[in-house]
Amino acid sequence: MNKEKMLVEAIRDGSVLDHIPSDRLFQIVSLLHLEELTTPITIGNNLQSTRHERKGIIKLADHFFSPEEIDKIALLAPEVHINVIRDYKVIEKRQVSLPIEVRGFVRCPNPKCITSAEPVTTYFHVSRAADGRGVLECHYCGRKTRAEEAELL
Repeated sequence: MNKEKMLVEAIRDGSVLDHIPSDRLFQIVSLLHLEELTTPITIGNNLQSTRHERKGIIKLADHFFSPEEIDKIALLAPEVHINVIRDYKVIEKRQVSLPIEVRGFVRCPNPKCITSAEPVTTYFHVSRAADGRGVLECHYCGRKTRAEEAELL
C-alpha cells in the first residue's frame, strides 16, 4: 500500500467499517454507542472514494461486531463493508445485508400501534425499496417507514 495515501493508522486486530456514506457516519457512531468503548477508535469522514463522492470509515481496535450491531448498520447504510482484521491483515471482507426482520431496536412511527401503548417488543419485517434502501413494516399495525427515517431505540 502506498504510505503517502495512508490517512489512518493500521490496527492489529479488530473491525473496519468502510464505504459509509458521509451523511450517515455520525448516525452510525451514535447508534453503536462508540463513545462507550475504551479501545482505540479512528473515525474518518469525507475521505475520497471510488464508489461514492465521499465516504466515512470507522476503525475499531479489538472490537468485532455482533449480529445485532450489523443489522443496525445495514438498516442505515446497506452499502457498508465490514473488514475483519487479525494480525494487521484483512481475513474477512463482506458487505452488510439487510436483515429479514428486526426486533426491539426500532420504534414504530404509528402512535396508535400497540407497541406505543403496551409493553410489547417492536417487530418489523424488512424489504428493499427500488432504490436499494430498506423499508420496515410493523408486524402489528402494518405501518411502513424507510429505514433511514426510522427512530432507533
